[in-house]
This record gives sequence, structure tokens and C-alpha cells, in this order.
Amino acid sequence: MQSRSFGSTGLVVSVLGFGAGHIGGGEMSEDHAGTLINRAVDRGVNLIDTARGYGLSEERVGRHLSWRRHEIVLSTKGGYGVPGCADWTGECITRGVEDALGRMRTDWIDIFHLHSCPIHVLQREDLLRALEDAVRAGKVRVAAYSGDEAPLGWAIASGRFRSVETSVNLCDQRVIAEHLPAAGVRGLGVIAKRPLANAPWRFGERPVGHYAEVYWERWRAMGIDPGELSWDELALRFAAYCPGVSSAIVGTASVENLERDVALVERGPLPDEVVRAIREAFQRKDQGWVGQI
Repeated sequence: MQSRSFGSTGLVVSVLGFGAGHIGGGEMSEDHAGTLINRAVDRGVNLIDTARGYGLSEERVGRHLSWRRHEIVLSTKGGYGVPGCADWTGECITRGVEDALGRMRTDWIDIFHLHSCPIHVLQREDLLRALEDAVRAGKVRVAAYSGDEAPLGWAIASGRFRSVETSVNLCDQRVIAEHLPAAGVRGLGVIAKRPLANAPWRFGERPVGHYAEVYWERWRAMGIDPGELSWDELALRFAAYCPGVSSAIVGTASVENLERDVALVERGPLPDEVVRAIREAFQRKDQGWVGQI
């Protein structure tokens, strides 16, 4: 699998990353979780992206991948949910990093994100100092922010972060012109989340109340013609090879879907004319389509 430099951080990541949210659910067995994430690494996927809020995910990453620590780039997120700490405080960041180190059975975290906090929280000096202290102590290699829109723009311009994670997909394209070039100029690594746009093509009718509803509306309005490609191939290759993206993370509970995603990404970028058509469809129909957290 193709690998890329992760901005100017010194890390190298696979073009396809593994979003470890699905392995956090108690309905998934330990054996299946271990098989799934080890299969990802076997197939050349080295970026493993998790979060404190993903149930058992961090624990399972540690349980099943600690023996392969030097093969992987560990990305996690926090800022909340630490017992005895107020959310979004310096203490919460410090203790959250320590907790994540213990759960993932590692001496260092490659990328630690402040997880989708609003801009007034993101700008708090105690949070930023706590994250920077963790970097200076060698517990975190890269201080990062995960989010969209104005907070993302502030994070990129602030000089306080070395990477960002944000939505990049067929139905969420504003970031491509508004933020990715600035991230590239500043040498930030970029993780593209939701590269499949929540797979809105699954639904014949508007999925009212479903997390995919917003993207379904955009997808229908854009009227993209996938041609001979499946929708998942079109979406994944578009996001993974979008200029400025270091790695696109996909989450799945299925080994078969994982294998398919690997095979699709290995087909390389879409033809230029297909990319242009996708970009023009979004720009033509964009009605204030802000990035989705």
C-alpha cells in the first residue's frame, strides 16, 4: 500500500487508515476485534485512529496491537470523560493522555487530538499548554485537532498543532479549497474522516433522523454519475487521493469490507476528468453546506 509523509511531523502513514470506532462496541467479540485490526496491519494499513469516546476501542487496540507497536501509527482523541476531572481543562488533557497510554499499552501516542471542541474551548491556553507539555515529555509526538469549519481554520493558522483530522468526501468538499491548502503550507498532516460520506447510497428514501441524512440530501442534490464505478469506490478514491490528504480512515466491523477498501484504494486516484466533475457538482449545488463534525 502507498505510504505518505504525514506533513512535516516525521511520521509516515498509509494512504488508507483504520477508524477503530467499530471495535469499541461490546457486541463485537474480542476475537473478531483482534482479527480485524491485525488484518488491517497485515494489509499495510499502519494508521490506527481511535478516541476516548469509542467505548472499548483504546483498550482493544492495546490488547491486540501492542505487540506490533513499531509497525503502527497510533492516533487518538480526548479532552473529556476523565473521572474526577472537568471536561476541557488542562488536568483533563494531562490525565486523559496518561489514561490512553495505559489503555493502549504504549509509552507514547503518535497523534493526540483535541476532539471536536468548539473554537472558544480550543483557544483555551490551559488546554493548549497541557497538550504541549505532553509533547515535551515525549508522551505525545504530534499535537492535533479533530474538527471542522471555523475551529479547524483556527487550529491550522494557530501554529499550536502539527496535524488535523476533518471530514473530506463527496458531500463535504468545502474543506478542499478552504483549509487543506493552508494545512499543506504549514506542514500539517491531514487525516480525512468519513471518506465514504456515511454511504448515503444505501438508502432509497431520505433516512430521516439517521446520521447519514444530511449527506443523503447533498448526494441526491449533486446528481453525480458514478459511471462504471461502484459508489464506495468512487467515494473512497476521491477522498484518499484528494490533494492535501495524508490518510483517509475507514471504519468497519467486517473483515470482508476491510479487504475491499484496501483493494479499492490500491487502484489509485480517479481520472482527472472524474474528479473535476465531482468538484463541479458540489460547487454548483452548494447551499451553505458546512463541514459535518
